[in-house]
Amino acid sequence: MPPGSGTKPLDSIAPADVAELVATLCETRKRETVRKMLLALAMMFDHAGVKPNPARDKVAVRLPYERKAEIKPPTAEHVEAVYWLLPPRYRLPLVVLDATGMRVGELEALTWGDVDEPRQRWRVSQAVAKTGRARWVAVPSEVFLAVCELSAREDRVSERPVFQSLTADRLRTAIARACKGAGVPAFSPHDLRHRRVSLLHLSGVPWARIGEHVGQRNLAVTANTYSHVLSDEAEISYAELIAIEKSPR
Repeated sequence: MPPGSGTKPLDSIAPADVAELVATLCETRKRETVRKMLLALAMMFDHAGVKPNPARDKVAVRLPYERKAEIKPPTAEHVEAVYWLLPPRYRLPLVVLDATGMRVGELEALTWGDVDEPRQRWRVSQAVAKTGRARWVAVPSEVFLAVCELSAREDRVSERPVFQSLTADRLRTAIARACKGAGVPAFSPHDLRHRRVSLLHLSGVPWARIGEHVGQRNLAVTANTYSHVLSDEAEISYAELIAIEKSPR
């Protein structure tokens, strides 16, 4: 019986009662949903002045362990196969994500005012960065030049998005469709971030530098979350892809 339903005074509810409720909820609801419900319940007990708070008993009340799905970054071959099946407006964003390890939201928010053409880099602003810290992103020369060709200098209004038709949701949907069409394992824009970090790690770049490169503050998280066994360690020839894209059909 849920706590506070009228059958039991709040101050008589024990951690075991809350644990039983959590176990029941987990049978039909996702772990994250139950976690939020437990937090709301704990706040309710706090508001009622119940001490000790049975919903905050970390020994008796525990959410079930949930094993995270294994992340398998795409291979270079799979990324290239998807590239050619994407609508043209999404091809260069795919290449940028693979080359830089940026978050898709960071790319979506990139404006011409963030682009430093002389140094071939661009800025992820503090307002956009997940860590709350601005950073510069180094971009391979051929990729950077292709991005600059999207707009003439005189048309690069500072506040205008670099990729005007890009949204994170549309790109995810387009990649998912292209994966299905190419017959390759499905991957997301964020999986390209995993691929880039893993490639940097395998090439001997220190974790501290990798964290700076991709904007990951917690280096322990970077090491544990982004170090994967890749199916291949191949890089994509961005120059070749871009040259084929530009060649007459």
